[in-house]
Order: sequence, then C-alpha cells, then structure tokens
Amino acid sequence: MHQGRNVFAQLLDFLPRHEFNRCVERYRGNYRVHRFSCFDQFFCMAFAQLTGRESLRDIEACLRAMYPKLYHTGFRGSVARNTLAKANERRNWRIWTDLAHRVIRRARILYANDSFGVELKQTAYAFDSTTIDLCLTLFPWARFRTTKAAVKMHTLLDLRGNIPCFVQVTSGTTHDVKALDELPLEAGSFYILDRGYIDFARLYRFTLHAAFFVTRAKSNLDYTRRSFRPADKSRGLHSDQTIVLNGPLTSQAYPDTLRRISYFNTETNKRLVFLTNNFILPPLTIAQLYKCRWQVELFFKWIKQHLRIKAFFGTSENAVKTQIWIAISVYVLVSILKKELKLDKSLYEILQILSITLFENSPILSALTASYDQKENYHPANQLELF
Repeated sequence: MHQGRNVFAQLLDFLPRHEFNRCVERYRGNYRVHRFSCFDQFFCMAFAQLTGRESLRDIEACLRAMYPKLYHTGFRGSVARNTLAKANERRNWRIWTDLAHRVIRRARILYANDSFGVELKQTAYAFDSTTIDLCLTLFPWARFRTTKAAVKMHTLLDLRGNIPCFVQVTSGTTHDVKALDELPLEAGSFYILDRGYIDFARLYRFTLHAAFFVTRAKSNLDYTRRSFRPADKSRGLHSDQTIVLNGPLTSQAYPDTLRRISYFNTETNKRLVFLTNNFILPPLTIAQLYKCRWQVELFFKWIKQHLRIKAFFGTSENAVKTQIWIAISVYVLVSILKKELKLDKSLYEILQILSITLFENSPILSALTASYDQKENYHPANQLELF
C-alpha cells in the first residue's frame, strides 16, 4: 500500500473510488468541470476535517504550503478558496449523502460482530437529534427563533461500532418526532428512543414492520394492566406488566398491547419506567438497552468537538449539508481504518496522529503505531559539570 506514498493518499485508499465516481456521475457533479473535480473538493474538505481548519482561507494557506506533495496524493485541481466556496455552494449535496451511505455500508459489515455491552443477537440502534446553532444574519434560510438560526441532525446510530447509518438534516423548527416518518425500519431490530419521541401512531409503525422499540414512559400515561410477570426486586425491578392504552386517541393510535417495566437505578437513585413492544427479552436487558441510548449523545459530542460541523465554510443550505455529510464520511472512514488495521487506539488518538502526519511519506500503519521511549532517545546537552 505504501510504495513511497504519503499517509493521506493511503487513507484515501479506504474510500471506494468506483462507487465515488458513480455518485458523482448520478448527480453530474463534474459536468463542465475542468480544474476542480468533485474528488478535489472532497480532498480539500476531508483535509479540513482531519486537520481542524477554521476557514476557507486557512484551508487555502495550508494546502498551498503543501502544494508539491498534493499531486502524489491524487489532487489535480488548483487551490483557491473562491473555487472551493463555489463548489460547496453549487454542487449537489446529495453526492456526499450517497458517498457517506456507501462508506457506512462497508463499515457496518466490518463491525457487524462487535459487542456493545448487551448480549443481543439482533441489531440495536439508538436514535436522537442534535441542534447545530447558526447565525441568523448569515443563515437566514435556517430561521429557528426570532434572533437565532439552527439546523437539526437526526441520527440513527448502529451500536455495533457506533456507526451512523441514517442521518437527516432538517431546519431547527422541525419537531424531533417527525423524523420517525423517514426512519428505515428493519424487522427484528431494536430501536432505542428518548421519551420525546413518544407518538403512539408512529410507534405502532414499528410493530407493523415487526421491529422493536424501547423508550421511556411519560408520567401521565393512561393505561390498564392486563397481566404481570414476577419481578426480581433485589436487582432493581419493581414491575413487569402487559398493558393497553386507555385514552380515546392513544388507544386508536396504538390498539395493540405494550410492555411496561418499572426499574430503580441505584446509580442515579431514580425510578425509570420503560415501554416496549418486545415481550421476550428479560426486563434487565431492556433496561441495559435503554442505557446504551447514551452512545448517540456521546457521538454528537465527539463529532462536535473533533470535526468541523459547528463552524461552516459556506452560508448556503447546500454548503452546510455538504460539510456535514463529508464530516460523517471522514468519521466513518477513520472507523474503517481502525478496523482494517486492527488498531487499539481510540478514534480521537487516530485523528490527532493523522492531523500531523497526513503528508509524511511513511506506511500509514507505522505512522499510527509508532512509539518512542523518551528515556532511550534522551541525549543530555554537552555541558561540563559546574561543581
């Protein structure tokens, strides 16, 4: 893989180039383009994500400093912030959506057998959204409140490997529960939701598709108990019931039975009540599954801290979505790199090492695993003793 190529070129080898070209051709991304192709655009934006660039001018200055090495990395365009800005504004953001989905598909195959802390054969997902604040003056199309703009990123996270397998970017005014309408459902899989997503008509769609959901019940839930199962109170379980809804609207929206589990969490000293349409798993497994929902919150925190999705290089809707989808592609690409090379380091450590070794001419595995003993390499100054 090395053959005298730099680390950045070796990292891009994990990108399926034939599928990349198919995504570009589908949306005619390179139509009448002579000097700055879609790959050049992805190259610049991926470089910005990996090295933490702050602006278009920052990207331009750094890439021009490395210009002699760009050709050997696969870059064929000219480095100019105006060219990159126009590409982000005009080229269809769906190119990067399709590319991200293809990279995600490969990553999910690699992480399919990984454990996520719960003994479960089926696939488990955590679904939630995060709000990305914007300046209303610069992003008037994303009006959220009177003096504020924002977009929401609704994300379905595969808990095996923490791979985002479904992402929808909407305006900040879009209610979270509406994202359930676009959520792809897989029969037999588990979907872990916060109680903000309780809409029984939409939850019944999971049951119709033979998929399972786990969520928290609201305190004012109106229900009737049909039956109950013994609960081991020594392990924090208070009750395990089969219920039906009583409300005239909720009973029509969800006419089937539900499982209600009451659990006391000794770590937080809180009583939690879960709702699910699965009647087979042990109640403690349901509680453990809901605890895994926190992984999607950690994912949002990670990408906001270590990738560029809060400060944008363009102000149009197309530019914002382009940057978000390329950031997701870079995140998944680094996850693939970690799995393929069997690295023990965290994604944060890998990202930090890549940020300073992108243009080093060394094998990528050596760059990511090299460690030096400071004591062995320490050479004291050649100075005579004073006393």
